[in-house]
Amino acid sequence: MIRTIIRTAWIQPLIGALMLCAAWAAPPAPVNSGALGDIKELDARKLTSDPETWPGAAVYRGTCSHCHEGQVPKAPHKMFLQMMAPDAILGALTSGMMKAQGASLTPVARRQVAEYLSGTQIDKAIAPARAPLCAGQGAKAGGAASATAAAGAADTDARELPVAYGWGYDNARFIPADIAHLAAADVPRLKLKWAFEFPNALRARSQPAIAYGSVYVGSQDGTVYSLALQSGCVRWTYRSSAEVRTAMVLETAAAAPNGRLYFGDVIARVHAIDVQTGKSLWMTKVDEHPNATITGTPALHDGVLYVPVSSLEVTTAADAKYECCKFRGSIVALDASTGRRLWKTYAITEDPKPVRTTPQGTRIFAPSGAPIWNTPTIDSPRGMLYVGTGENYSSPANDRSDAVLAIRLRDGQLIWSQQLVAGDAWNVACMMQNNPNCPRENGPDVDVAAGTILTKLSDGRDILLAGQKNGYAYALDPANGGKLLWKVRVGRGGIQGGVHFGMTLEGNRLFVPISDMVNGHDGRQYDMEGKPGLYALDPATGKQVWSAPAVDVCRGRQFCDPGISAALTAVPGVVFAGHMDGVLRAYDSGSGRVIWQYDSTEPVHTVSGSTAHGGSFGGPGVTVRDGYLAVNSGYGLYFHMPGNVLLVFSVPGKGL
Repeated sequence: MIRTIIRTAWIQPLIGALMLCAAWAAPPAPVNSGALGDIKELDARKLTSDPETWPGAAVYRGTCSHCHEGQVPKAPHKMFLQMMAPDAILGALTSGMMKAQGASLTPVARRQVAEYLSGTQIDKAIAPARAPLCAGQGAKAGGAASATAAAGAADTDARELPVAYGWGYDNARFIPADIAHLAAADVPRLKLKWAFEFPNALRARSQPAIAYGSVYVGSQDGTVYSLALQSGCVRWTYRSSAEVRTAMVLETAAAAPNGRLYFGDVIARVHAIDVQTGKSLWMTKVDEHPNATITGTPALHDGVLYVPVSSLEVTTAADAKYECCKFRGSIVALDASTGRRLWKTYAITEDPKPVRTTPQGTRIFAPSGAPIWNTPTIDSPRGMLYVGTGENYSSPANDRSDAVLAIRLRDGQLIWSQQLVAGDAWNVACMMQNNPNCPRENGPDVDVAAGTILTKLSDGRDILLAGQKNGYAYALDPANGGKLLWKVRVGRGGIQGGVHFGMTLEGNRLFVPISDMVNGHDGRQYDMEGKPGLYALDPATGKQVWSAPAVDVCRGRQFCDPGISAALTAVPGVVFAGHMDGVLRAYDSGSGRVIWQYDSTEPVHTVSGSTAHGGSFGGPGVTVRDGYLAVNSGYGLYFHMPGNVLLVFSVPGKGL
């Protein structure tokens, strides 16, 4: 479950195993690089100064560390604090949740500790809202999560109601012609209409949504934007204190004519805001584990949000003194109107208990892990939802890791579980030399990562399609306890290989993206060469229809890889795939031929007047609506190229 970056005492924190804050300083690591001697080897940046020498380091150690390094169960771990923007930390200490604790510090000390934890000076981090406000917009401030809101609806288009396609509604990620309004013949004519720069960001991991003539999207510093679809001007902003990496989920007209927007943040909170004004309606924390996070987009169905809960504890285990591990993945059902919890179901039923003690005297707990970092699939006729799980964090591995779970919608009861790979226990300690927190299984860390896809075959049978980081695609029988129908190896797989964030389905074609990084940075030997690229399978049999191996255009560029980690999106006749080399490609769905491409790493002029660029595509895929295509570019971790732009395309003379 490597979707986080390791923060040492002196690197910009994001969190994870094979990961780092990608920047441009260090030379590329060699292929088949070995295990790490020290976490600091993951740092790819040359900082001008070491935050451990900043005044805030002493303030943190004297005032904060005794709560935020695992000692207080409900206190956010230091790594989470390190993922927050410095002004958000300062706000919490001054007037927010940590006001009482911050009262013992001087204003200068509060500022210093905020800068130390974030690794960024506040004066450099606080950027003005560079993009212009739309005409007629006013501004007002809210509370801890604040909104800069419109004075009125301005030029929003009430006719362009939200539609129930894409993450949050449908993992098939196919946009029909009457919604996309983008014909295959027009795709080669797509041109960049405008670009939006996310301030102070290395990555852009929130999939945008299009409705009401606006683009809604989240950002690394926790800001959610409503941008005019035609021009990119700002209608309103909403500020969460932590990164937003899920897609934006909009209620459809049938669910709520007045409009709500839902998303999750990296400190395991779900937000509901007014889609017209950005005003906060409710906010609910779905898990009290200090390392819990929300990676997958919540699914909305019949007035209920089904929220997948993942974790960053996989990284905390790199500290040999840390008692690994107690997190268990879960699905939480929330009332979409109020945020009230209806039920919570853990992927691992039993509570973790001490099972051994390391030579250093650290207790190890099990079973743990099985995080859920994909969007649930809703099966309304059966009253079920389906999700995939990741690896166990500690030994012994159990039967809930690397599995597909079926959970009853009405009460959260687990109905069946189908494990696809047994014996997978792994955490970041396995990247270190002789770290006793590494489980004896030592991987292979091959989560069921992509959201499952429920579809009906021509003979009337329902099947459930799944993709995994080991490079396999599967078909399961949802009516028969998840019985395996077929299993096909598409790619080499591995910690940084196989299927990551999302497949797509058009009719009788299942499209499978394969990452298979040239250098997985895991020191492992594999039984075949990597097969990065795009593959089409027959969903009835798993038989390969065509293959489109990725062409390596990296030419030695740092953190550049040819494969596909990001989720795919399809419209009739076309599959859109953002590659880790920073190029967005459109493939003919019948043949696999590339019919259009755009290099997002090239500098672009943004609506704020600045120049910015994208990077590797990872996580979110393309959104298509009414002739417009919107996508975020830049992943900035896991050895992927950083970037910080939202790109909006259209065909000249077409669209709204």
